[in-house]
Amino acid sequence: MKGQRNTVLFLIRFFVTYFILFGTYSFYLNKTQQKEGVFSCSPITKTVANQTKTLLSVFDYNVETLQHTEEMSMKVILNNTYVSRVIEGCNSISIIILFIAFIVAFRGGIKETIIFGTIGSIIIYGVNIIRISFLTALIYEYQHYQDVLHNIVFPLIIYGTTFLLWIVWVHKFSNYKK
Repeated sequence: MKGQRNTVLFLIRFFVTYFILFGTYSFYLNKTQQKEGVFSCSPITKTVANQTKTLLSVFDYNVETLQHTEEMSMKVILNNTYVSRVIEGCNSISIIILFIAFIVAFRGGIKETIIFGTIGSIIIYGVNIIRISFLTALIYEYQHYQDVLHNIVFPLIIYGTTFLLWIVWVHKFSNYKK
């Protein structure tokens, strides 16, 4: 009976946290994006695109980011070639929301939850910038591998990072550690 109670409490904490954060993020998107007439991405999506530009510039690529005029995305242009785009789903916020909901559901101390949640979110965000940058560069250099890179390799990086952070949380900081 206690196992069922713990499972139910886990699910309640997870879904309440997830829906609060998701609702807040959806409100933010509704207030900051423009979907009619002239498209305009949210500031976070623009920031991710610009940080991708900065990282790629370090590797001597001539990089430009532009608001896409026909869809809700930021174009990433390498050496005058439109290579990739950053959409809302690429800015890592959705996966950070999932990450935080999980660590809240697998309870730990409030201080540990706040610190690990913040550090983990920063790690996920940083890995995402690196991921998008390398994906863009590799697609530019090896376009024939675009589907494998975009659909398999690079999702594995971001989700793998998040999964490893969850493992660390459960084994080192949560109340479920052994």
